[in-house]
Amino acid sequence: DLSLLRFISAELTRGYFLEHNEAKYTERRERVYTCMRIPKELEKLMFFGIFLCLDAFLYVFTLLPLRVFLAMFRFITLPCYGLRDRRLLQPAQVCDILKGVILVICYFMMHYVDYSMMYHLIRGQSVIKLYIIYNMLEVADRLFSSFGQDILDALYWTATEPKERKRAHIGVIPHFFMAVLYVFLHAILIMVQATTLNVAFNSHNKSLLTIMMSNNFVEIKGSVFKKFEKNNLFQMSNSDIKERFTNYVLLLIVCLRNMEQFSWNPDHLWVLFPDVCMVVASEIAVDIVKHAFITKFNDITADVYSEYRASLAFDLVSSRQKNAYTDYSDSVSRRMGFIPLPLAVLLIRVVTSSIKVQGVLAYVCVVLFYCGLISLKVLNSIVLLGKSCQYVKEAKMEEKLFNPILTATPGKAAGKQQSMFKSSQGIATDENGSTSVTNQPVHQKENTPSLLVTSNSDQFLTTPDGEEKDISQDSSELKHRSSKKDLLEIDRFTICGNRID
Repeated sequence: DLSLLRFISAELTRGYFLEHNEAKYTERRERVYTCMRIPKELEKLMFFGIFLCLDAFLYVFTLLPLRVFLAMFRFITLPCYGLRDRRLLQPAQVCDILKGVILVICYFMMHYVDYSMMYHLIRGQSVIKLYIIYNMLEVADRLFSSFGQDILDALYWTATEPKERKRAHIGVIPHFFMAVLYVFLHAILIMVQATTLNVAFNSHNKSLLTIMMSNNFVEIKGSVFKKFEKNNLFQMSNSDIKERFTNYVLLLIVCLRNMEQFSWNPDHLWVLFPDVCMVVASEIAVDIVKHAFITKFNDITADVYSEYRASLAFDLVSSRQKNAYTDYSDSVSRRMGFIPLPLAVLLIRVVTSSIKVQGVLAYVCVVLFYCGLISLKVLNSIVLLGKSCQYVKEAKMEEKLFNPILTATPGKAAGKQQSMFKSSQGIATDENGSTSVTNQPVHQKENTPSLLVTSNSDQFLTTPDGEEKDISQDSSELKHRSSKKDLLEIDRFTICGNRID
């Protein structure tokens, strides 16, 4: 007989057994463990990537001037030794001279941009308008970064490619002016970003700074609930590394400008310190939350960040070989979208305008500071090279150093995708037959020819349990798609969230 008393009694004494669905609950627990591991693994990648960016950034101030001097010395003294080959200068020396000339020209062009007038012009705007301007500047910075390295690469190749006629050298001129214009405009864009951040720091109620920090949490909404694969997450990680390092340089510029206005009073530095910590802490918190939920929703393990770190280390190690096909700083620029030239131009402009060098003692301090920068650069490079060799060995990527990946032509790429794997050996291979770097030898079955982790990572795991059949059907359709690119083949900076097919 049904009664209210029996219903309440059944509700109070009803039992259930979780072990009846052991696999599901074990998977849920593993997701929790993965989310707890994400901060540690992500910060390892960020720490390594930031020092990579620092190495490329210090290269502009330390070794690049020396390399330009050696190249110019070779060019001047070349008649004394005679022409042993057809080249007046080596391709690397030509690229160094072009970088140095662009840096000098853009530095003098930046003197025509009044920083003080720009500061007061931005400070006179309303808070909401400044918030919109800052968002527009972030988008413009990504667009400039995505296209800027292509402009520089086009200049380097046009200047160094073998030419049969002397008339072909004229093509370097338009590419050179295009590169100078790009670096100058990008430096102005970063200056406006730094000025807007400076205005936010100096506002009385700190409302603009709070709004700008809340903008980082809006980034979580725009990226967490999207579908991500390993290659897309790799691009997002590189973009976050570049963004974090750029923010550090912008904070340095803001501190220099504020300290100059207060006559380098050290007490004012402690006034800026809480705001700087708030900006850095919000950036770290947003990155951790964003990556934790992206990996959770897309069923990506935390070990993938060690693969990303090994891929970045491979770029560093391969650039040290005798047959290297690119400079290391350019490799970092292509991989992360971090182009050091515009940022270096702005920093030199701010430092020279903020610090007055007068007297013999001041010049001695400048020389000692330059020697210290060189020592820091050399020490950083040695430590990074040692760590990179360790990461490459741990990932078993040494054979890749002797079998470099050659980029296939677009016409042949589609026809070679079917021969990407050696099914007899169960080892994923690329188009040239070399083993894939992104594979993890552990937890891999004998006949699993996959470049990516073959789990439900291609599906969005926010669907209810009743829709698991649809997920399985979609995953079966994904097996027939063309294989994704190897991480080492991705050297192009893309806006976060775009698919890489």
